[in-house]
Amino acid sequence: MQLDLNLLTALDALLEEGSVAGAAARLHVTAPAMSRSLGRIRRTTGDQILVRTGRTMTPTPYAIAVREQVHALLHQVQGVLAPSRELDPATLERTFTLRWHDSLVALGGPALLAAVRGQAPGVRLRFVAESSTDTPELRRGEVDLEANANLPSAPDIRAEHVGETRLVVAMRHGHPLTRGGTVTAQQYAAAEHVTVSRRGNLSNAVDDALTRLGLTRRVVAAAPTEAAALQFARGTDLLVTVPETTLRTVAADLGLAALPLPLELPSAPVYLSWHQRYDTDHAHAWLRALARTALATCGAS
Repeated sequence: MQLDLNLLTALDALLEEGSVAGAAARLHVTAPAMSRSLGRIRRTTGDQILVRTGRTMTPTPYAIAVREQVHALLHQVQGVLAPSRELDPATLERTFTLRWHDSLVALGGPALLAAVRGQAPGVRLRFVAESSTDTPELRRGEVDLEANANLPSAPDIRAEHVGETRLVVAMRHGHPLTRGGTVTAQQYAAAEHVTVSRRGNLSNAVDDALTRLGLTRRVVAAAPTEAAALQFARGTDLLVTVPETTLRTVAADLGLAALPLPLELPSAPVYLSWHQRYDTDHAHAWLRALARTALATCGAS
């Protein structure tokens, strides 16, 4: 069987865009040309790939099953056929999927997007939410670049320490603890708290540090994101312990104050992580450099 690798490119675009018109625009071809490519893909695979549902196109179960494999294969082919090609961002057409911590998206996302748009108008960034469980999207090629406090342990995942941010205690303005300008470990432990955990955990490293001092705190709730946890503190005397960079994005809008955390805990690290398949990918290396700069500029350093 003689295979046309152009069909792989067309299939990847069709699966990502979910429409003939969107895939055609992405690859800079006409809609009739893309329709012909879809027809050839259907004949080759024996599957409809996309079927019409009302005014939209819906992927078939087969298309859903092979989507990630097609995406990964396309990048592998591109790497094999053009391993040393110089990158010209101005002509780059690519969509990058990034899974960043909420606060890093708020702080560094705008700077990264501005840099990307200034250099590569054909590049799109797709930020997706972090999961409540450990997921292998980096290994499967579903996520191109992660940014969070987690240091990956898998040998095929690269990680670069790009910065860190200290933990602070957030509370509403007018909270009794704001009067002294500082908070002691005893005062901190005596207050009621909201923790941040995508898994719903009610304890973390803060509680371990308190235990070493012979103290315990009362956690009344766990929120899945820092933004949600901070909302609990707006009109109550609840405390939320978050990275300083997180509070910097919302403190003024939410009417919150911050005091230093009265515990000996290391600063929260910030890591960029990616799969080793992208080590020599010029476009990915270009994106990593811009992401590194954006995170450093926003204060994650």
